Amino acid sequence: MKFKLLFPLLFTTSIFFSACVEKVPITGRKQVSLVAESELITMSLTEYQSFLKEHPPLPASDPKTQLVKKVGAKIQTAVTNYMNSNGFGNRIEGFQWEFNVVNDDVVNAWCMPGGKVVVYSGLLPVTQDEAGLAIVMGHEIAHAVARHGNERMSQGLLVQVGGLALSVALRNETQMTQNLFMQSYGIGSTLGVLKYSRNHESEGDKLGMVFAAMAGYDPEIAVSFWTRMAASGGAKPPEILSTHPSDETRIADIKAFLPEAKKYYKAN
Repeated sequence: MKFKLLFPLLFTTSIFFSACVEKVPITGRKQVSLVAESELITMSLTEYQSFLKEHPPLPASDPKTQLVKKVGAKIQTAVTNYMNSNGFGNRIEGFQWEFNVVNDDVVNAWCMPGGKVVVYSGLLPVTQDEAGLAIVMGHEIAHAVARHGNERMSQGLLVQVGGLALSVALRNETQMTQNLFMQSYGIGSTLGVLKYSRNHESEGDKLGMVFAAMAGYDPEIAVSFWTRMAASGGAKPPEILSTHPSDETRIADIKAFLPEAKKYYKAN
């Protein structure tokens, strides 16, 4: 009797998960996303505006802002054209692209679901020029387009609720959902999910190089940029305990992927 009850449950669960499996553009990697991307975009709009209230962006007249907006617009156009022309238009559905610079010495940039990008002014001396900036922005935009945050949230939900009553958990456990959202976009992690994060970073490198190439930037710049990033950092944890690949691994993987990225490159 227990087996008879268990089999339909397992069958239903397998149907549910197969319905949530998608392929990441360009890499073709299969992923499971249990959260509607539209929900994450809605949450990101709120978080993005809250962030900008606490960290007022530089004005549109600032040369740093103009540079970031210029590069962002070129990548946005390239990504939009590619996705719509290759059957991945749903990946950017609901995106309301926005590019801002905050005056902070932190060497960082990020992109939330829906194309909400922030570049920290401290990153610009490391990117050095427009092409270097395109590599970073392409990488961060790749995380949003590849829905890496959705994957991380989905993994967290499976740990929290075991995949059962998922819709109820999303509707009623608002604090849990909020916490998972923040963790999925860089706040908090555990060793158990770090492997996924490293895979996402590597995939972000690949897609980012392609997006930059589509926008007219030589993807070969990625090698020199990440080499500078490696030189600018301090002591780093061993790769097994890091959410990012080691510098040596990252640069080697970038070099190996360059011939593929070059296929998308057309100089402006």
